[in-house]
Amino acid sequence: MEFSAEQIAGILEGEVHGNGQVMVSGLSKIEEGQPNTLTFLSNMKYEPHIYNTNASIAIVAKTFNPTKELPSTLTLVKVEDPYSCFAKLLEVYDQMNQKAPQIERNAFISESAKVGNEVYIGANAYIGENAVIGDNVRIYPNSYIGDNVKVGDNTTIHPNVSIYHDCVIGKSCLIHAGAVIGSDGFGFAPNEKGEFQKVPQIGNVILEDHVDVGANATIDRATLGSTILRRGVKIDNLVQIAHNVEIGINSAMAAQAGVAGSTKIGKGVLIGGQVGISGHIKISDGTQIVAQSGIPGSVKKPNTVLMGSPAIPMDDFKKSFVGFRRLPLILKRLQEIEEKLK
Repeated sequence: MEFSAEQIAGILEGEVHGNGQVMVSGLSKIEEGQPNTLTFLSNMKYEPHIYNTNASIAIVAKTFNPTKELPSTLTLVKVEDPYSCFAKLLEVYDQMNQKAPQIERNAFISESAKVGNEVYIGANAYIGENAVIGDNVRIYPNSYIGDNVKVGDNTTIHPNVSIYHDCVIGKSCLIHAGAVIGSDGFGFAPNEKGEFQKVPQIGNVILEDHVDVGANATIDRATLGSTILRRGVKIDNLVQIAHNVEIGINSAMAAQAGVAGSTKIGKGVLIGGQVGISGHIKISDGTQIVAQSGIPGSVKKPNTVLMGSPAIPMDDFKKSFVGFRRLPLILKRLQEIEEKLK
């Protein structure tokens, strides 16, 4: 589908500078701009590229004043915030590319399930007994929706997702391919023979509204009660969240991070890649944890930035690292002093 510069300016409440009738049918990065595509300039580090881009339309800030001559084929759409406006266009573009409402061949829907309006259910998807699927939901092929699962309006579930029984998915959630929600928590108790006896996991998982879950992420069901991801939580690919964990509003976890059971994470917490967090602890609001850090105990002070394993405040870690790098020199000087004393 094609859009003109005037149509784009109308969506973004922007101003056209150039040919308002020029059409675009795709998107591109500014350094790789091609004819008939739309790009944007937000970070001025990339400004040199706008003077030789082949893109047809560029979204720029209203304060942007060219220091060189722009390509004659380039039309500008000036807006307040180029980055957020480009993100808005990407959202519109993504919605246009979503599957049209239909139930494809070989999809199984239990007779007791309730399916809302304008729903897409792909081939070989499975909808269990008493499941409730809201309006405008997209469930892509080969996904499994277990018994008694509730899926809120406008949620998208990509291929090969498994959502176990009794779990609750909120509105406008996005769950990427291969994610597993509601598998058993890691609950085992050694018996008198030293063997591990499985502890039944009879709780569920609750994702509140606007939660994103990355590809192949796993979120375990609670032993009792619920594992809960609050509104606006963002989970990257390959993240593991254990049973009875709670993650606060608008927190985010990068790839390969893991949280052990019953840990409570506050709101607005940012967790870097490959971070490991112990179980049965609390992480205060606004905490930031640098990649590959280990968190063995509770973080009681809000808005703390942590680094290292075991993690300490980042400024302390940097000072310690300087000392660590100088350790060979310090040892050499110590040996020289010892020799002189002898």
